[in-house]
Amino acid sequence: MYDWHFAALRTRHLMQFATWNVNSLNIRLPQVLDWLATHPVDVLALQELKMADDKFPIQAFTEAGWHAAWLGQKTYNGVALISKQPARDVQRNNPHFTDDHARLIAATFDAPNGESVRVIGGYFPNGQAPDSDKFVYKMAWLDALRTWVKAEMQIQPNFLIMGDYNITFDALDVWDPETLEGTIHCTQAERDQLQALIALGLTDSVRLFEQPEKNYSWWDYRDFAFRRNRGLRIDHVLISDALKAKASKAYVDKAPRKNERPSDHAPVVFEATF
Repeated sequence: MYDWHFAALRTRHLMQFATWNVNSLNIRLPQVLDWLATHPVDVLALQELKMADDKFPIQAFTEAGWHAAWLGQKTYNGVALISKQPARDVQRNNPHFTDDHARLIAATFDAPNGESVRVIGGYFPNGQAPDSDKFVYKMAWLDALRTWVKAEMQIQPNFLIMGDYNITFDALDVWDPETLEGTIHCTQAERDQLQALIALGLTDSVRLFEQPEKNYSWWDYRDFAFRRNRGLRIDHVLISDALKAKASKAYVDKAPRKNERPSDHAPVVFEATF
């Protein structure tokens, strides 16, 4: 007797999504290509390209078998989506927020079962300090982002937004929560904004699965912070309920942080079964 249930399980396919703030693609391009060669994810969101649009190394990605959509900015910011298949319906920056900074890029990708996934990759503002103009900008930027995310989620059930959020969820995301409480990335105002995104129907994918203690995604270059694991978890992959039902794994890949001349961030990877 043919086991249709077993056959269905065998024909399921993984889709993998990752985010990585590379802190200069000029410097880190070989590391990105090496990582993709050993971690052939379906979509990799990059942040802090730090290059103008015309300087994006599309030929290097194409020669390695990858597609790319990007939004560059000379010296600062810059985001990209590197993918196995061409991106569809690409949107650069938030249509609900006029911004001179290259911080957001969205695209749709086909899933193996005929469905599709809408992806937003983002480099969220740092905010500098709670009493600064840059913090005011961060709050306004996050308000507008929520408007856009809500609209996107109504169109596409399979939705995720990943990137460098520059916000921790709570004390578990901070190596020294008592000292850093109320400082940038750890203020109540920022965390309220993050929870407001969650309230739209999103889930922190990493916390769906058991993780190591003191699980961070960013470490300062100074004071041997990575060696001492004095970090923050500020890079996140938030997923819709439809993707939550398909979630199979999520983790921080700390290995690239051990590279020579590494980014100060590590990739965060999310897997879903379609």
